[in-house]
Amino acid sequence: MGVCIIGWAHSPFGRLDGLSLEDLIVQVSRDALAHAQVDGAEVDGIWLGQLNGGFVPEIFCSSLVLQADPRLRWCPATRVENACASGAAAVFAACDAIESGRAGLALVVGAEKMTGVSGPEVTRILGSASYVKEEAACGMSFPGLFGDLAQAYFDAYGDHAPTLARIAAKNHANGTRNPWAQMRRDLGFAFCNTVSERNPRIAGPLRKTDCSLVSDGAAALVLADESLLARAARAIRFRARAQVNDFLPISRRDLLSFEGPRRAWGTALAGAGCRVTDLSFAEVHDCFTIAELLTYEAMGLARPGRGADRLADGTVLPGGALPVNLSGGLKAKGHPIGATGVSMHVLAAMQLAGEAGDMQVDSPRLGGVFNMGGAAVANYVSILERAK
Repeated sequence: MGVCIIGWAHSPFGRLDGLSLEDLIVQVSRDALAHAQVDGAEVDGIWLGQLNGGFVPEIFCSSLVLQADPRLRWCPATRVENACASGAAAVFAACDAIESGRAGLALVVGAEKMTGVSGPEVTRILGSASYVKEEAACGMSFPGLFGDLAQAYFDAYGDHAPTLARIAAKNHANGTRNPWAQMRRDLGFAFCNTVSERNPRIAGPLRKTDCSLVSDGAAALVLADESLLARAARAIRFRARAQVNDFLPISRRDLLSFEGPRRAWGTALAGAGCRVTDLSFAEVHDCFTIAELLTYEAMGLARPGRGADRLADGTVLPGGALPVNLSGGLKAKGHPIGATGVSMHVLAAMQLAGEAGDMQVDSPRLGGVFNMGGAAVANYVSILERAK
């Protein structure tokens, strides 16, 4: 049985002091059901993607979705957690339920409220998603991990600080066209490429502009079995999807090879019967600019060490053959952990439905989504196409 996205919703991302986690969940759940023209009583299952880990006091949030519509009462609801890929994990769990025949309609919500704790506490919570006894317990943070990765890339392929700055500048410029983005400001290449008081080094060669944001936000999807599309106003089909998990300890992996993402992309593209060059756009996990650069290579756009070529020839830029992160990516859109993977699927569905506004690609046929948990540990790739 095929699965299609038939409705969606997206909150603003950023520091949302006036909104609680519950507010965010309820808002996008209600809006997604309305967008899909689905009654709460028709929903067969709810999946909530959320890391939490101490961002908010509540640790049992799945049934908060029921606050959106009293007719959702009694609907099975499950919280899904897989680090920064919690959103995609929730999407895939709902797809599994539909494909198995256990559900016809599913509501997927991704949400996170990160700004209620201090910056050091955010760093500590996120660090707990590493292999703690070898990494976080030794003082290593995720900026530190990806800083080391960037330095390893530079050692192997030369100084690519300007390349990372071009990725940051591209995504900030793209973010100006995204009405939900946390940072809607074009910073320009020169600013991103210069270490300054406003753009200090954070870890290794990574500057502040190379790092994603701390964000609040939520997004939601309504998924349906293809047999239920008669009354759907729109439908975006999962042509293929793949999940690949790698060892958690970095000590057991060659992180520079980005093998988990590479395998996930390869499996999904093979399942879709297409090549990466057949994609019209992609939303990828740029938690740090080095991650986006490595993703160009993992998805097959460039050979190892040659990801910069796709910036130089314009492939990944707006108007290019395969624009990447037209939403601004995690870099400018923001990165509320549990919401990220759901948000990526929302934005990809909007593109394919021709409803992406100022972000819209001309006549898109296929879209790719890549959501990653940890340092290339939990890797999710979806290939989407328009069905209706």
